[in-house]
Amino acid sequence: MLHSRVPQSAAKAAATDWSNHSIGPYPPGTGKAGSVWFRAVCTGLLLVGLALVAGCRSEPPEAALRATIDRMQAAAEARDAGALADAVSVEFIGPDGMDRDQFRRTLALVWLRDQQVGVQLGPLDVKLVGDGATVAFTAGTSGGAGWLPERGQLHRVKTGWRLEDGEWMLVSASWEPML
Repeated sequence: MLHSRVPQSAAKAAATDWSNHSIGPYPPGTGKAGSVWFRAVCTGLLLVGLALVAGCRSEPPEAALRATIDRMQAAAEARDAGALADAVSVEFIGPDGMDRDQFRRTLALVWLRDQQVGVQLGPLDVKLVGDGATVAFTAGTSGGAGWLPERGQLHRVKTGWRLEDGEWMLVSASWEPML
């Protein structure tokens, strides 16, 4: 007759109480973090590391300048003088000695004349120099009182920019018709 013989290790395992949060055939604490503190410290270090990585990631200067120009283009098309002027320095100098206020008045005149205003920029040639930059591009402008533009012009534009309190500000601009 065959005796069913259980190996001693199996008998010992069957006799051990594994019900206190153990997974698998290992007793509690074996191969696991010894305490809640260990997990808390690891989690804290992970969060601090993520915060440092996120804090170190700032927008590169050229990308920030391009974003400022995009916002100005959108503000011009939306006829939003306040948003457009936010990026124009108080020291702005334009063609024929135009200052910031004259620039705003010129825009107001264009917006009074043309109910619809369109601005399309060509490729931006950005050159960063210290806290400043120059950007050259072509700009197509259109305007009119109705749905279709009545006027259009292509300009060659050169602009000067300076970082002021972490923001790119337009300090100079010149433009000339290309056609």
